[in-house]
Amino acid sequence: MKGRIILIEDEYRKYNKKLKYKIAIIMLVTLFIALFCLVFGTDLEFLSAIEAIGRYVVANEFTGDNIAAEKVIVLLRLPRICLAILSGMGLAIAGLMMQAVTRNFLVSPFTLGVSSAAAFGASLCIVFGSSTIFFDDIFIIGSAFISAMLSMVVVFCVAKRVGITANSVILIGIALNYFFAALTASLQFFAQENKLAAVVQWTFGTFNRANWEAVGIIGIVLLICCLFSIRLLLKWNVMASGDDELVKSLGINPENLRGITMFVAVLITATIISFTGVIGFVGLIAPHMARFIVGDNYKFLFLMTAAVGACLLLLSDTFGKFILYPVNVPVGIVVSFIGVPIFIHLILSSKKGQL
Repeated sequence: MKGRIILIEDEYRKYNKKLKYKIAIIMLVTLFIALFCLVFGTDLEFLSAIEAIGRYVVANEFTGDNIAAEKVIVLLRLPRICLAILSGMGLAIAGLMMQAVTRNFLVSPFTLGVSSAAAFGASLCIVFGSSTIFFDDIFIIGSAFISAMLSMVVVFCVAKRVGITANSVILIGIALNYFFAALTASLQFFAQENKLAAVVQWTFGTFNRANWEAVGIIGIVLLICCLFSIRLLLKWNVMASGDDELVKSLGINPENLRGITMFVAVLITATIISFTGVIGFVGLIAPHMARFIVGDNYKFLFLMTAAVGACLLLLSDTFGKFILYPVNVPVGIVVSFIGVPIFIHLILSSKKGQL
């Protein structure tokens, strides 16, 4: 009996090691894409680019032989790459959180109305703002963030009257998604031509506005939320094991866990899309891809989802820059073109009832 237990433990360790290798592979692929995007088309080699970044971090200046190329890498390409990686990680993790506490793998920040609410907030600021405010990104970012957070306040205020169950949160979120989409469409209908173009461009989702301030804010919020979420991984595994009654019998309050998790997910989503615009498919497809690779254990699924989301969004942004060069296709469009075939492949490759 003791030998059998040792054998099972050895098999479990080997299985965990395989999962860690898979996560490491996805991270290495993401790193390779990032390095390619960093130096491609410039006169600098990789080591020269790293030296330029180091000099800028230490001395905040450019002193190399090719200052123009160094500025392109440090001030334009690197913040865009960092923003794509952080946004992919954040949106993917937010989608995973929502799916975990609702037990519905079709839930994402987009389907629950968070993205639509942010789009409405940004559109409201663009259409009715003065010419000064219109060109000031801080007002658009703030309006989008506040609208996204208020949408979840409405969801939970209404859901609390009937109990914060998975179904109530999903149904109210879907209703708000259509409501805010209708409001945004109404603003577009009455908007002036120049402001209409700005609204449409914002709703596409893009990293063209990437800067180190956006990277810093998103990075700090994502780090805090991830450190907090790690404490909930075991509880998410419990939530996935059965209905609310079973979860209560194991000493966990499902309504409190659902509320806390959804708040963290919405905070991550609102922060990201306030800077990038609407990017809707990552939060849905990345958890599915990660689940297909490492299974349903949130100990590994959390890390794999973050890695897949970062890789997917960085790859999509890279395709968007080169596929119709010199035209830069918004990443919100490209990620759907890449993600849909992958999603269909996962469905066809999975066993019946697994997704």
